[in-house]
Amino acid sequence: MIALLTGKLAYKSPGGIIVDVGGVGYEVHVPLSSFYELPDEGGQVSLHIHTHVREDAISLFGFLTTKEKELFLALTSVSGVGPKLALNIVSGLPFDTLMDAITRGDDKKVATIPGIGPKTAARLVLELRDKAAAIAFTPPGGPCATGAVPHRQKEEAISALINLGYKKNFAEDAVKKVCTADEHASLEQVIKEALKALSR
Repeated sequence: MIALLTGKLAYKSPGGIIVDVGGVGYEVHVPLSSFYELPDEGGQVSLHIHTHVREDAISLFGFLTTKEKELFLALTSVSGVGPKLALNIVSGLPFDTLMDAITRGDDKKVATIPGIGPKTAARLVLELRDKAAAIAFTPPGGPCATGAVPHRQKEEAISALINLGYKKNFAEDAVKKVCTADEHASLEQVIKEALKALSR
């Protein structure tokens, strides 16, 4: 079971990408939200992977953040929603907007996603409303919502700080301050500077 892929981005298009790992090219389907954040071809990329196995095929679905993967897996647990439709849904609305719509029971908003009819939207909201609160996500306007520091790095920095025992809100505030001050900070720099701020 492949859970993480790190390698060179050999090819990318909205329909799928190829990640070169040690000379082996893996075809990965990604949502548009992750696609827009990918580096140029030839750059390094690290993706959280869901391996979908069928009798006639093995498909890889990749996400830059664990929260996108969690949402994708929650969607595939809904009756009648396969991995390709789930990927469509993740691509159809910004993560926070979709989560907000599900949490509030706004099936009309969910139904604006191409390929999702009113009945499917109502079923998604009904089955995922309780699960939505358990899926970790950064609310709109959260840490470093804008700026040059890649969103994935911000997520990883916050996760690292939480793993060290800091409360989520303190970790988010510290990371936000660091990447606002230095929009080009590396992941290591963000964590180091955030730790300094938290220890003051």
